[in-house]
Amino acid sequence: MKLWLAVTLAVLFGIPDVKAQPYPSRPVTMIVPFPAGGVTDIVARIVSERMKVSLGQPVLAENVTGAGGTIGVTRLFRSAADGYTVAIGQWTSHVGAGAMYSLPFDYLKDFEPVAMLSIGPLWIIGRSNFPAKDMKELIAWLKENPGKATAGTIGVGSGIHMCMVYFASKTNTQMQFVPYRGAAPVMQDLLAGQIDLSCPEAGQTLAQYRAGGIKAFAVLTEKRWFAAPDVPTIDEAGVPGVHFPFWHALWAPKGTPKDVIAKLNAAVVEALADPNVKQRFNELGHEIAPREQQTPEALAAYHKAELDKWWPIIKAANIKLQ
Repeated sequence: MKLWLAVTLAVLFGIPDVKAQPYPSRPVTMIVPFPAGGVTDIVARIVSERMKVSLGQPVLAENVTGAGGTIGVTRLFRSAADGYTVAIGQWTSHVGAGAMYSLPFDYLKDFEPVAMLSIGPLWIIGRSNFPAKDMKELIAWLKENPGKATAGTIGVGSGIHMCMVYFASKTNTQMQFVPYRGAAPVMQDLLAGQIDLSCPEAGQTLAQYRAGGIKAFAVLTEKRWFAAPDVPTIDEAGVPGVHFPFWHALWAPKGTPKDVIAKLNAAVVEALADPNVKQRFNELGHEIAPREQQTPEALAAYHKAELDKWWPIIKAANIKLQ
């Protein structure tokens, strides 16, 4: 009787048989937990534009911002597990914020990893007339002047903030942290000499470095950055092990069917293999995640390792939300 009724309604009113429709049969929403125009937003739009080709449906970026990116992540947590809502994330939204905020979800248990997307470095930079000319001199100056240097950050617990906290801890130095509402005002004050240091996503400040407006002391990666090969790694600069890759990745809600995750992953893999996507990422200062890191399993393992590494550091620093 129920089957007959369903068929009759479908015939009379044109109601489609949802189960028979291949995925995806309508647009996919990609939640971006940070503001439009920022690095995460740009990465999301580069990838989503190319995923459309593989999926045959638009992938629409939607900015859902606030609370260190956790409002957007919570939106994904509460979305249907049907593959029509995914979210891009990075260190702040998927690592740092989790140690700072009380959240209704578990990062590792309540989401389905799709793929790692790209990796770009953070780097420690200073105003152009800062007395130190390299990392050795910077550390010496900080030790001779404890608590006098000012470091611009983007809010408590952000990647930029934790970068400088981690650096200060490893070098036994002290500085004053000055929170800003975004990367642009940090750079404005750094260029104007109003603050001394910062640790931003390197691609956002490459132009200012090339123009001589700032000094770059080191990139927080194991190998030199292709966009500024003259800048030493943090290991080469004398502070081994202070690595802070700025990665982006994609997740879906927990319970999303495995075949849907496979289709989403395949669309990401095809996007990342596109030379145009690679070029656009390189222009942003990012490198495509290695192919072996583009699987859901690799992302799950990488994410767990990041949480295991950083949560104890953040909690030991006793950082409080303001």
